[in-house]
This record gives sequence, structure tokens and C-alpha cells, in this order.
Amino acid sequence: MRLFCLLWMPLFYLFWSSLSPGRNTGLSGIIALILGSVVGLAMFFFGSFVEPGGFGLSRLKSGFIDIVSLPVLLPLAVFLILFSLKLSKDFAGFALLWLIPDIWIRLVTWSAQNNPILLVLVPLLRTAIAVGISCCISLIMTRKIWFIIPGLAGILTVPITGTISYWAFFSHQPSLGCLLFIVTAIPMTLGILILLYRNISGTIY
Repeated sequence: MRLFCLLWMPLFYLFWSSLSPGRNTGLSGIIALILGSVVGLAMFFFGSFVEPGGFGLSRLKSGFIDIVSLPVLLPLAVFLILFSLKLSKDFAGFALLWLIPDIWIRLVTWSAQNNPILLVLVPLLRTAIAVGISCCISLIMTRKIWFIIPGLAGILTVPITGTISYWAFFSHQPSLGCLLFIVTAIPMTLGILILLYRNISGTIY
């Protein structure tokens, strides 16, 4: 599990980059790695913003703020600035790079717990949220109302379902957790399938 937590994010980043090459500049990647390291170190030394207790609302809030969703939403604010400066075009790649040092630093404390929810589920949820939001942004960028509406809905929904999925697994409700994980992963899965289709079609024709 520790090896999975260590390798999943960089390996997925390489996979994603192969599907959409040239969408980020070298500068944006450096910024993502530096800021991800800073945030990871800050969380390591200062600890959690929300103290989780039991399986109730505090655990849900902790999952959103400290574990699952907010760590993915933080790079979104920086990405929007870089996007306006035309330094980055792909939020997924930027966020994945940001999250690599962050999750490596967290692995130091998570390893002691040896909890599959933290070591396996959280990297998967973070990936699904980052790539899912990126795919929703692409829908919004089409500037067509029938794409903008589901794009905005996806950006609002994916972080919430990802957090509740984490909470459900932690609360020993695996059926609900699996269902919400599938919902969280839908935008990412559709985005990957579209990119694969485009790449295969370009190769053939």
C-alpha cells in the first residue's frame, strides 16, 4: 500500500501527459512542484485544520479540508492565474504535479497508520477530482450552454462526492463509498476515453 501511495500519482501523471502532451509549460510544472512541496510541508508541521472525531460531521469536514478535496482545489486558484497568463492550459497536469510532493510528505505520517483508506483510496480520489475538474473546465471552455451547465455541475459535485466517499469508507459503509467513488470518477473516465479516442483516431487517419 505504501508503494502504491508513493508511485500512483507520478505514474498517472505520466499517463495523462502522454494523452495530452504540450499543454503545460515547464515553468508551470516547476511552480506546481514547489507550491505542492510548500503546502505538504506546512500540513506536516502544523497538522490538520479540522480535528476529526469519530464518524460524524467533524470527520466529514476533516476529509474535505485536510485529506481529499481542498488539497486538490488549492492548485485550482493558482492554475487560474497561470491560465490567464497563458502559462498553463491543463489543470489536471498542473494539479497532479502539485499533489506528488504533497502526498509523498503525507506518506511519512500515513505510513504509521497503515490504513488502506489513506494509502490507496485517497490518492485515487484526489486523482479523480483533479482530472474530473479539468475535464469539466474543458467543457466550460467550449462556451456552449449545453456543455457549460454539466461542466459547472461537475466542478461543484466531484469534490463533494469524493469527500463523502472517503467518509463512507471510514464509517464502514463500503457500498455507499463505492457508489460515490464511481460517481466521482465519471468525469475523469469520460475525459480519458475521449482523449484515447482522439489519439487513436489521429493515429489511424
